[in-house]
Amino acid sequence: MKNDIQEVLFSEEQLRAKVAEMGAQITKDYEGKNPLIVSVLKGSYVFMADLTRQIDTKCNIDFMVVSSYGNGTKTTGEVQIIKDIESQIEGRDLLIVEDILDSGVTLSYLMKILKARGANSIRLCTLLSKPERRKVDVHIDYLGFEIPDEFVVGYGLDYAECYRNLPYIGILKPSVYGGK
Repeated sequence: MKNDIQEVLFSEEQLRAKVAEMGAQITKDYEGKNPLIVSVLKGSYVFMADLTRQIDTKCNIDFMVVSSYGNGTKTTGEVQIIKDIESQIEGRDLLIVEDILDSGVTLSYLMKILKARGANSIRLCTLLSKPERRKVDVHIDYLGFEIPDEFVVGYGLDYAECYRNLPYIGILKPSVYGGK
């Protein structure tokens, strides 16, 4: 598995430091508000677990599975909600936690749907952003790192449901997924 990695972009230590920094800011911004933190699965599960342990204020947690990729490496543009959140969101302050903001298609759609359901506020926290790939402008409230237009895996991110368990984020060798 490690032989499939072209380059490590962010080490375990870099990820730990960034997540602690983001958690401290979220704690400050949501003090006394009891936000609903919504993890977009599967890719964000590692980030979400680490991030919520760094948030020192009352909060609730829920999960969604949303996809616009199918089994490919590029978005189809068609968003599907595979698993919806179970919590009532009317009047709640939501924090959506995502692993990576790529085209923006999925998150833009998701944020519109949740706002229409009566959320008081919606903020976005994403570990990674690929601005070069953006098709839809999405405001990021909490950003870990901007990355180049490379296929990355590890720390929850996958290719064909593999590599999520790597403790760092690395660039996958194009020969593995048939890329450039």
